[in-house]
Amino acid sequence: MEEFLTNLSSQVSKTMPAIFAGISIFIGFWICSVLLKSVMARSINHAPSDKKEVLNLLAKAGRIALIVAGGIAGFGTMGIDVSSLVAGLGLTGFALGFAFRDALSNLLAGIMIMIYQPFTPNDTIEVSGLKGKVVEIDLRYTSLENDGTRILIPNSTLFKNPITIRKQGT
Repeated sequence: MEEFLTNLSSQVSKTMPAIFAGISIFIGFWICSVLLKSVMARSINHAPSDKKEVLNLLAKAGRIALIVAGGIAGFGTMGIDVSSLVAGLGLTGFALGFAFRDALSNLLAGIMIMIYQPFTPNDTIEVSGLKGKVVEIDLRYTSLENDGTRILIPNSTLFKNPITIRKQGT
């Protein structure tokens, strides 16, 4: 029993520096993610209202990416083989991307529409035979109103098809 405790004590003393280093690396990445969040919060407060949603999405994605990268780097520093974890994350990302390709297509198209702003609320647009006044633009749909009817058009449709735009006041 004494020999077992001596071996255990020896193994613990050998691995403790790596464990502390891994935890320190993760905490460093976590602190960076908190700093990113505060910098992005200030940027979002000073940004135009139509850009706030896109900046908020980018801030959340950046923070999650930093935390995941910190976890992987921390585990790697501790001596844990992270190659299977990274491969698993890649396969999971591929499967989710394939399963949600329409939703992701609408999301990315919504981000591009919000960045480039080819039309704005109160403009009248026509796309794929649908015509109406733009009421709201969000990350997934653009809402049109025509004769009291609300039409939701997926942003990928707006991004892929020709649009006729009549600016407000014209």
